Amino acid sequence: MTLTKQDKTAAFFERLSSQNAQYQYFLPSRANVGKFVEEMMGFLFPISQDCGHLSRNVADAYLHLQNRLVCLLEPLEKKLPHDKNETAAQFLAQIPSIYENLLLDAQAITDNDPASVGIEEVIAVYPGFYAIAVYRMAHALVDLEIPLLPRMLTEYAHGLTGIDIHPKANIGKSFFIDHGTGVVIGETTDIGCNVKIYQGVTLGALSVSKSLAETKRHPTIEDNVVIYANATILGGKTVIGSNSIIGGNAWLTASVPPFSQVYHKSDVKIRHTSN
Repeated sequence: MTLTKQDKTAAFFERLSSQNAQYQYFLPSRANVGKFVEEMMGFLFPISQDCGHLSRNVADAYLHLQNRLVCLLEPLEKKLPHDKNETAAQFLAQIPSIYENLLLDAQAITDNDPASVGIEEVIAVYPGFYAIAVYRMAHALVDLEIPLLPRMLTEYAHGLTGIDIHPKANIGKSFFIDHGTGVVIGETTDIGCNVKIYQGVTLGALSVSKSLAETKRHPTIEDNVVIYANATILGGKTVIGSNSIIGGNAWLTASVPPFSQVYHKSDVKIRHTSN
């Protein structure tokens, strides 16, 4: 029996309705997540952001952000450990500590990048700072056991900056990402304080397998480490000891002790040409 176009359309609609009914989560829109991120950045750092839609009264702006977050949490309400209003209030209670950490991040970038002309430029312009800021907001949501929304925040930043930081990664104070394009920081990565990372660095897993989802798959980077461009460090058992320098294009799958210097060796050969 040949189905008509009308029958095929009806069958597709039925299949679509059935599939939609099986989804475990319903989420806020990407557009609304982006608005929340931009409004949070404008609230904390009204240096160059267009905050015309936000009240200049800090208390009013704070209330607006709380309402915005409640709206984002509403589709997830059945999956939240607490009421959406309580959850939003718990997140906003962490804003002062997030702000203090972000000032340390901005200062670290200002102090270590010779091209920087001041902290205002870092906050308003640098993609590394933007990605770190959104990560710190998203990580606070992770701590509140909010599903999926933290990842939506960091993926929003990823799309704008090219910097991919999983919200469950643990990152210490005074974190510096320079340039940043192509940086990947995996879910179970642990990063200490005063760490500097350059473009193209990957802190990843040795292998990709769903069976490893609940294990530590990504490396640990201790305090005061510098990792230069395009270095790749893989594996949950890999520890980069404090005060180490990892050179550009290095490939590491094993731990190195504190104060190590690891460099990718380039072979230079001189061509001999006949006269």
